[in-house]
Amino acid sequence: MNGNQITYALDFRAGDERGRQSVSHRTRTEAEPACPAIPRIARLMALAIRFDGMLRDETIQDYAELARLGRVTRARITQIMKLRHLAPDIQEQILFLPLIKGLNERNLRTIVSRIDWRDQRRLFKKINAGYRILPVLPSACRLPAHSPQRVKRSQ
Repeated sequence: MNGNQITYALDFRAGDERGRQSVSHRTRTEAEPACPAIPRIARLMALAIRFDGMLRDETIQDYAELARLGRVTRARITQIMKLRHLAPDIQEQILFLPLIKGLNERNLRTIVSRIDWRDQRRLFKKINAGYRILPVLPSACRLPAHSPQRVKRSQ
């Protein structure tokens, strides 16, 4: 970052309006194993950690700017950022959870609202025990070969 410029990494891939790659753009061969899906809650947790870092080092000014850049509402950014209120060990577990059917951010809101980390741990254990772990796909998965392009924005 130099002077009055901020650099963002943007990913420009061909896909539909939701950002999903269309079938014609997929290049996986028949012999290549399918990638295990990263749970959405793990992605949201990682996003909350990343956003928190960006706010702390003042790359991003506030939640409103995050919402504008992510094309979501400020309320949604707040919901995602509240995951940072979880006990650190719960955050770590969420990042490395296997794919669990039904575990999502909405189900964690009751835990996030608790201040005491012991209560959070007890509730998380209870919630986690109630969900069914989906079968794990082969772990031999490669990341996409493309690299995000850099876009500079002047302030």
